[in-house]
Amino acid sequence: MRKFYQYVSFPVFKRNVSRFAFLASVVALQSCNYAKSNQQVVTSDDCGMNWKKIQAGDAVPKGMGNPCFMKVVIPNFPMQGDSRFISNLKDRVRASIHIDYDYSITEPLAFIKQAKFLGKANAHADSGEALEPTAFEGAENMVIDKRIRDVSKALFLKEDIVELDQAELESQLLVESNKVLEPLGVHLNFITLTFDLDEQTRQAIDISTAMKIYESKGLTEVGKEVIVSRAGATKVTVENKLTPQTAPQEEE
Repeated sequence: MRKFYQYVSFPVFKRNVSRFAFLASVVALQSCNYAKSNQQVVTSDDCGMNWKKIQAGDAVPKGMGNPCFMKVVIPNFPMQGDSRFISNLKDRVRASIHIDYDYSITEPLAFIKQAKFLGKANAHADSGEALEPTAFEGAENMVIDKRIRDVSKALFLKEDIVELDQAELESQLLVESNKVLEPLGVHLNFITLTFDLDEQTRQAIDISTAMKIYESKGLTEVGKEVIVSRAGATKVTVENKLTPQTAPQEEE
């Protein structure tokens, strides 16, 4: 009795194997995309407990069949944020602080550990698009803003609002903030600092500055008299109110 394989044509068998290999390669290509240079892709196979970074140009699997598969596509370009809070300066001077900053996520694996909730933003894990910058507002508040506020309040307590050099203070705040944020995967590119002071504080700054000018010219007593006279002067506000014109009376 002849064996079964003697009736199977070898070329047919070889062609079927080739077709199977081709179909397998097509399925493999369809089940992954590729990390782009302007993105930072991190994936997790265990519901966010551990993360893996996908290098630019490498294939990103879709994680089909794994309900715990997560993927976060982080923009690989600078983003902007801002922080507003009230802080004390030297001699208990209070001021409203507004800080605008530009930041980059340099270490996505370190950053995602601080902002694991970003994995939920990609509702469709198969999507290859990066998260919108608005998705990082919560991460900015939890990761960046908190650290900037802590560093700022420690620095501002030593700063005299009259004497401070704002450019130097911004540089110092940038350096100190980066020391705290870089281990978390974030780097600040620049910081812009704005102080919003109340009317009395602004007047006190003007008086202090004016007295220094008088003292430098040997006119300390004159300066005191001018400041006292200005402080005692009343403010006159002139308002022009338009009154409705009365209709002319008809002559009898």
